[in-house]
Amino acid sequence: MENLDIIIIGGGPSGINVAIEAGKRGLRSKVLEKGVLVNSLYHFPANMTFFSTSKKLEVADTPFISHLDKPTRMEALEYYRRLVERFDLDIHLYESVEKMEAQDGHYTVSTSKGTYQAPSVVIATGFYDTPRMLNIPGEDLAKVKHYYNDPHPYVGQKVLVIGARNSACDAALETYTKGAKVSMAIRGAGIHEKVKYWIRPNIENRIKEGSIKAYTHTQVLEIRDQEVVLEGPDGKFTIENDFVLAMTGYLPNYAFLRSLGIAIEEDEASKPCHHPETLETNLPGVYLAGVVCSGALTSKLFIENTRDHGLRIVEEILKKKGEGTIAH
Repeated sequence: MENLDIIIIGGGPSGINVAIEAGKRGLRSKVLEKGVLVNSLYHFPANMTFFSTSKKLEVADTPFISHLDKPTRMEALEYYRRLVERFDLDIHLYESVEKMEAQDGHYTVSTSKGTYQAPSVVIATGFYDTPRMLNIPGEDLAKVKHYYNDPHPYVGQKVLVIGARNSACDAALETYTKGAKVSMAIRGAGIHEKVKYWIRPNIENRIKEGSIKAYTHTQVLEIRDQEVVLEGPDGKFTIENDFVLAMTGYLPNYAFLRSLGIAIEEDEASKPCHHPETLETNLPGVYLAGVVCSGALTSKLFIENTRDHGLRIVEEILKKKGEGTIAH
């Protein structure tokens, strides 16, 4: 069993940031990631552009170089690879956490490949792994996708995009541009007000001219092999369909958090319980970092406004060890 100062669960931007801050103060940390490095970012759409500027995503005084003001997914992947190399971070990829147990002031974390022990654990698992399900008949069909990556599979196909936020608008525009016949099912009156400003005119113009058919005030009732049943202001209706892109958002993996012993607030936000300043959870010595802190309110926290989480957590750990705080 390997003994450490901090075990970090999740190898995304927040987990990397915590590991960097720990290393600066000589704390031994290990990052456990069940997938690839920055797994969530890797599974973003191939042509995605961030809303934040590269400057606002920088950590550890390491410049984030991008060709334009707002970086692409590929540029972000390169940036985090450079951070791992520069700070020589100890990251175990493709290693899933299976169990965490408290004993004698330490936590023992068992994974698919080993066992580790530390007095402090940081959970930085984000929320991109668990789609918000529609819970309707036919959602389990192979034609239904909760993740969108590339427009090529949808060339010449009848595609229904469910949603009206950034991911839905990106998917609708890209698939339309590459030759799909695209419709959108939107629960509200139109495109969400927070859609990226460089995307909004394009999607609204395509809808206005009829190139993309938008069914507003509409919900999906059932998905069938070659059609979809919807309900709008005038009642139920059916459209022909080859693929459904359910861009309905994502949630933290609550089952995993509960299995570790993390309490969840019983309200609409469903946030994992944690102190707003120290980020410590209901388990002593166990912290949350990054967007997982927002619970179901996934539009509240982003990479850019959680960059201080690593510093705050390491400060708290050192304070408990009696070693003072980090100089800012």
